[in-house]
Amino acid sequence: MSIPDIAAVPAGDGPEAPVHVAIIMDGNGRWASARGLPRLEGHRRGVEALRRTVRNAADLGIKVLTIYSFSTENWSRPEQEIVDLMGLIKRFVREDLAELHRASVRVRMIGERSGLDPEILKLVGDAEKLTNANEALTLVVAFNYGGRQEIVRAARRVAKAARAGEIDPDKIDEADFEPHLDTAGLPDPDLVIRTSGELRLSNFLLWQSAYAEFVVLPVYWPDFDRAALEQAIDEFRRRQRRFGGLEARARA
Repeated sequence: MSIPDIAAVPAGDGPEAPVHVAIIMDGNGRWASARGLPRLEGHRRGVEALRRTVRNAADLGIKVLTIYSFSTENWSRPEQEIVDLMGLIKRFVREDLAELHRASVRVRMIGERSGLDPEILKLVGDAEKLTNANEALTLVVAFNYGGRQEIVRAARRVAKAARAGEIDPDKIDEADFEPHLDTAGLPDPDLVIRTSGELRLSNFLLWQSAYAEFVVLPVYWPDFDRAALEQAIDEFRRRQRRFGGLEARARA
């Protein structure tokens, strides 16, 4: 899934450019360790990479950018690291929201909200409300998110609808299920990028990524820049997407 070192072509102007790009932002801690720096510095530099990526995604014509900011499994990390991460997330929303709004970026959070810090919930809620009508780019923040947990939540909602007589259990199909996912109303990702060279999904968008193209880059997330994004998009545009058929075709 990794890509060769090739010169990137213009990446946002072709008919096969991805509409929805999802990124597993991996390698902050290893980036810091390789430089003899504390892990917190790696996370700080990771926030800077996120700012760059949002700007670059909009410039390249991407319409939806989903970033894996904090997984349900990340709660097992050391307490101080979690405190530091929560502080960086709060600071990012406070300091960058006005700029995101001016750039017509719509902010949306996916993930389990119950039990979260009320301050974070208010910041996220305010960001979603303020930017709801923006259209240039939708920034989807997967926070306290796990793909399996999302599917279980959706199954519970469908089960309740069936119990209430709102849906026939024998006729439930994908079209009935998808509106109950956290990503309801969003297109599935065309391209999933993972940094740091690791070859796994890590419980990220399991349902939605069924036919996504995967590109794994050997760079740690703090070093992710426009050239890396263009390189991944260039590789995406070289792929033939068959969606289970024999011939390449565009997503309907």
